[in-house]
Amino acid sequence: MKQPFHLVEYSPWPLLNSFGVLCMPTGLVYYIRHGDATLLILGALAVSLISYLWWRDVVRESTFQGHHTSYVVTGLKAGFILFIVSEVCFFFSFFWAYFHSSLAPTLEIGSVWPPVGIATLSPFQVPLLNTSVLILSGVSVTWTHHSLEEGNHKSALQGLFLTLALGFYFLWLQYGEYSETAFSIADSVYGSTFFIATGFHGLHVMVGASFLTVCFVRMAAFHFDKSHHLGFLAAAWYWHFVDVVWLFLYVSIYWWGS
Repeated sequence: MKQPFHLVEYSPWPLLNSFGVLCMPTGLVYYIRHGDATLLILGALAVSLISYLWWRDVVRESTFQGHHTSYVVTGLKAGFILFIVSEVCFFFSFFWAYFHSSLAPTLEIGSVWPPVGIATLSPFQVPLLNTSVLILSGVSVTWTHHSLEEGNHKSALQGLFLTLALGFYFLWLQYGEYSETAFSIADSVYGSTFFIATGFHGLHVMVGASFLTVCFVRMAAFHFDKSHHLGFLAAAWYWHFVDVVWLFLYVSIYWWGS
């Protein structure tokens, strides 16, 4: 039955997932203090399984049952926009930490930035290549979106496949970059802010690539059409957010901070 509400039907997954999410940081603290990762692993497995079941239900409601009315779609869009706003706040804290330390370097790090003894990465080598890769992936995901709106299924699949290839290539390049850095996360505040900010961005790229992989499978199964592709639209918004965050990271940490 179609309803003029953003909530289609009652679901146990949000409440159960919250308990799984609670287990993860609690388990991480317990692992750090006592070396036992059981709770952390169980929390991660629970979140993965419950998220799959939750999103499976959402796909069924939208694609096969037709419950996603304009009211429901508006609610889902608003919810995802608020989620991206929360992610902006999340990365804002990392930029705050970075600029707090770099604009007024303390005596402990030599009163200079980068700190004494830190050999920074060249911004015009792998970081510049990574920037180009992500910008191209933003272009290709936009190509996919326009192809969907025009009803060109083959072109949309090609654009999304290219986006995924560029996303995983970015992760491979970042792994290689981490392997070659002359400093670690324990090397002063520079190492801490560098690896925390770029590492969490890499994690977001991994999540976005997983998001788009699901969209690729759904698109191949003809779940999307001109007027019904909210799942892909949310993934594209998330991917553009990841692109923009990387541009700020590149300019502030790799280029200005070096």
